[in-house]
Amino acid sequence: MTTAIKSKSKWAVLSVALSGLMLAACNNSSEAPAASDSTEASNADSTEQTIRIATESSYKPLSYTDADGKLIGFEIDLINALCDEMKAKCEVSSQEWDGLIPGLQAKKFDAIIAGMSITPERLQKVDFTEPYLSNGLILVAKKGDDVSVADDFSDVSVGAQRATIAAQYIEETHPKAKLNLYDTQENAYLDLTSGRIRALFSDKVTAAYWLTSDEGQAFEQKGEEFNTDDTMGIAVRKGDELAAKFNTALQALKDSGKYDEISAPYFGTSNTAAAQAAATK
Repeated sequence: MTTAIKSKSKWAVLSVALSGLMLAACNNSSEAPAASDSTEASNADSTEQTIRIATESSYKPLSYTDADGKLIGFEIDLINALCDEMKAKCEVSSQEWDGLIPGLQAKKFDAIIAGMSITPERLQKVDFTEPYLSNGLILVAKKGDDVSVADDFSDVSVGAQRATIAAQYIEETHPKAKLNLYDTQENAYLDLTSGRIRALFSDKVTAAYWLTSDEGQAFEQKGEEFNTDDTMGIAVRKGDELAAKFNTALQALKDSGKYDEISAPYFGTSNTAAAQAAATK
């Protein structure tokens, strides 16, 4: 009897142990999908595209810094909206204007959104997206000063930012001009207000905005806007598929009205995508 009882006890213990193992296996099996879901989520996060975008921080109202050194402006708002639409993580850095295209080619960043005009010369070095902003040139000088685009400026000091459409325009159309070139638009404004230069050729998008500032109150636009076929686009490296992704996101912003929402506070409703589309019909 004793032997039989001991034998049953052993089987009972073994049965309990096996049941425990089976229960543990079932528990592990039920938890496996959760672990898989976690892994998939981790993989999704790790595959989020990071786009390094370069801008220039002295080009109001497109891109500039506030009192705390934070990048703000139309292009910064546009960058944020584009990256949200693309579901991408974007890292924005401020660069010197002259170093933008060389830096892009050297893969220091992936795209340039810095008020860069689409030109044949630049298209030889980089690819551009569809335009995100139309632009033109204007001449700015002190109110009451008798200067115009028709002058040759051989006896008048005139300025422009280096390596811009404005600088190229003066060099090609006013070869006798006493031309001063500046590394930033802000430095050009400083020399204009101090009298070191008498007039300034500039993109309308930035100069018209400056004329509304306290510093620009003593100055005005001379004559009509010219060279109005200028457009600005996002620059990427030659052959980069990122251009197509930006184009898709940009079109989505225009279709949804988000682009107009971003543009209007800086340029007014006449320069929104809807207004420009209506003007071409």
